[in-house]
Amino acid sequence: MLMSFSCAQSKFKVEQVKQKIENIIAEVDNVTVAVAFEDLKTGDHFFINEKIQMHAASTMKTPVMIEVFKQAEEGRFNLSDSVEIKNEFKSIVDGSIFSLDFEDDSDDVVYQRIGQKMSILDLVTQMITVSSNFATNILIELVGAEDVMKTMKSIEAENIQVLRGVEDMKAYNQGLNNTTDAFDLYLVMKVIAQRKVVSEKSCNQMIAILSQQQFREKIPRYLPPAIQVANKTGRITGIDHDSAIIYLTSSHAYVLVVLTQGFDDHQAAQDVIATISEIIYNAMADAYL
Repeated sequence: MLMSFSCAQSKFKVEQVKQKIENIIAEVDNVTVAVAFEDLKTGDHFFINEKIQMHAASTMKTPVMIEVFKQAEEGRFNLSDSVEIKNEFKSIVDGSIFSLDFEDDSDDVVYQRIGQKMSILDLVTQMITVSSNFATNILIELVGAEDVMKTMKSIEAENIQVLRGVEDMKAYNQGLNNTTDAFDLYLVMKVIAQRKVVSEKSCNQMIAILSQQQFREKIPRYLPPAIQVANKTGRITGIDHDSAIIYLTSSHAYVLVVLTQGFDDHQAAQDVIATISEIIYNAMADAYL
């Protein structure tokens, strides 16, 4: 999936930027930081620890969103269709029923609609913008984790594992977790940015949803407010991730994925991610703005 582009002459100092980031990572003990970057206009790119597998946390919600749009285009349903909101889900281990607790979620909107209906598009928006676990589980039951995986393999994201929804504790206790590496998550964001995974219209809708992201403390934190950042974060104990399409200008975008594992403090992980993003943005701005 990695492509070279000759349409724009590169002014970005790839090795210098990569070395700065490697120096930052080297200062942090007993943690893993993975980085995947590509300028989609010039093809400049670099990777650090990009093949190390980590728990995907909520970054797996982007592949789920892609599958929802794909199946809508296939005519299986319309995004405007409504589904009933039930707080009952089946464990992938034995089919036993479990429910989610709104106190453990980042969104209470879907919980307020239990027994009512919401549109599929509204559920996708809640899943991405506020990382609703409840919306995620409803959508995974709608489209199927196996189909999500098939679509990921079609874009050569071979190492992403979307096995289940969220808070399936029986599966968690057996090590059946959603995983990814930085490279595959970079492929996911790249095919959306390049409108190559579903139709251009659907990709534009997905970018618009990602751009409404409410969690801005990682990749977007130190970037100018006017810069469009379409991102999806992930966070659980010891894990902090962010994956983004950043628009230097309306016609010049780059993809950045930063995954971290092993930080004791979420704030420290967020600081590292935000600093890496700032270094890359400043170098891109110096080169092209």
